[in-house]
Parts: sequence; C-alpha cells; structure tokens
Amino acid sequence: MDLRHLRYFVAVAEEGSMTRAAERLGIQQPPLGQQIRNLEEELGVQLFDRRPRQIALSATGAFFVEEARAVLRHAAEAAQRVRRFDRGEIGHLNIGLTSSASLHPMTPKILRGFHQTYPQAEVSVRESETYELILALREGRIDAAFLHISTDRYADLESHVLSREEMMAVVPIDHPLTQYRKPLDWPRLLEEDFVIYRRTDGPGIFDGILETVAAFGGQMKIVGEVSRLIGAINLVAAGRGISIVPVTMRALHPETVAYLPLAAGVLQPLPFYMAHKKQLDLAIIANFVAQTLAISSQTDGA
Repeated sequence: MDLRHLRYFVAVAEEGSMTRAAERLGIQQPPLGQQIRNLEEELGVQLFDRRPRQIALSATGAFFVEEARAVLRHAAEAAQRVRRFDRGEIGHLNIGLTSSASLHPMTPKILRGFHQTYPQAEVSVRESETYELILALREGRIDAAFLHISTDRYADLESHVLSREEMMAVVPIDHPLTQYRKPLDWPRLLEEDFVIYRRTDGPGIFDGILETVAAFGGQMKIVGEVSRLIGAINLVAAGRGISIVPVTMRALHPETVAYLPLAAGVLQPLPFYMAHKKQLDLAIIANFVAQTLAISSQTDGA
C-alpha cells in the first residue's frame, strides 16, 4: 500500500463519483478505477458498493476512510517536520559550559535569543569542567561549549572569541586593600594569600594568572584551590585570602566581598569562547553557531 492509493481512495469516497474524483486528481477514470480495485485486492476487503452509474462506501470503506485520512495527515505532518529539521528549525541541541561561563551575561542572552528564533528547538544545558567539555565535544556528546580556553590545538574543533572580560581582584569586605586608592599592581597583590581556580577546571584563568606572575618574576602564595569561581568568592568572603575573577562576577556577594580594579597590564582580558566541531553535521547546530556569532557581533558593537 502506498500513499497514492490512499489519496485516490479518499478522493473517490469524498466525491462519491469516479468521474468527479478523476477530475479532482487530474487523472483518467479507468486508471483510477484500477487503482481502487488494486487497493481492495491488497487489503482483501471491499471498500465500495458498486451499482450502475453509482458508487458508495461500504461499511468497511466508511471505517477505512477515517484511517486513510489519519495516515495522510500524519504523512503530511512528517514531511513538514523533516523539512523543518533539515532547515535546523527543530531538533535537539546539547550545550556545555563551564561554571564561570554559566555566570557570563552573554550566555543567557544567547540561549534566550536562540529560543526566540527557534521556539520549537529543544536545548539541554550541562555544566562541567573545561577538559571534560572538550572531550564531550570531540565525542559528539555535546554540540557546542562555552568556556575560557581556545580549542585551536584540536584539529577537529573550532573556537570563536565572543567577548573579552576584564579581570578584578576580589577581597573580603573589611580587607585593608579596600582602602587602597590606586588600581592594584603585582607588587601589592603578591603580598597577599591567594585562592585560585583549579587548573583542571579552568585552565584559561589559571594559566593566564600564573604565566603573568612568572613573567613579572614574582611568586603567588596559594592557600586554596577551587573548582568553581563562586567557591573562590566564598573562601574570600570567609577571610581565607584574595582572588582574581572576571569582572562579570562582581555582582556576587557584594555584602561580604569587595571587587577592586587591577592596574593596566596586570592581566590581559580573559577571552570568552564558543567551541564546536569544525564539521557541523546538523543544520540546527549551524543555526546555533551562526546566531551566537551574530549576537556576539551585536554586543561588541553596542
């Protein structure tokens, strides 16, 4: 049984006439009658009661016409959905992000914008450490990732800088540095104990800080390592030391910590990346990448 047979059958049932049904379908009456007989033979039932110059649905035909209409509706809907899937309007996206990326103001803007453009696309978001996200990307378990490290070293991945964040020192609210009237430089910073982001979780932040300290010729006194930047801020609030975090985190815990500016050249702005496979196998992924880059461009131009 094919869909053409069902369309022919429904047309004859609705028109109540082979002649009118043939005109509606744009075919000759004899081939139409043969197709109906073929359908009846295939099903092993009689769909029409035939009389001279008259044709009417049998009881079995009346039952089957509703089934046939449902199949045709489902087929039309399936055809529409597969075309929409091919255009990337529907489907499922798996997005990964680091804990610091989850706090970046661009992240919800990107996700909200994609939902507004493709409201029927499904998006799942998972949070993990940097290298686990990279592995998940390469293995196809996620489709895109937001993080603070380039993936250029991986031949199968591509990354884009969406923005660059200034860095700030975060200190306990009652720390003497809050009275320091100048932006903080390394000689002053390195007098303090530091809580830093663990390298396995945030190599972009960790490497940027320690490489700069080494180039300055200093040594950082590390008293604690954390897997999440919010953990660093919590330890700072508890008086364990100071830390350096992206400026986008300065809204967190303003009642217990203070965010202080760094002197020019202390640290380069921290890049915020989107990474994905170079080969975009699904249109929905390509749409997400294109829209993310467009939002990033609009934000940079704001």
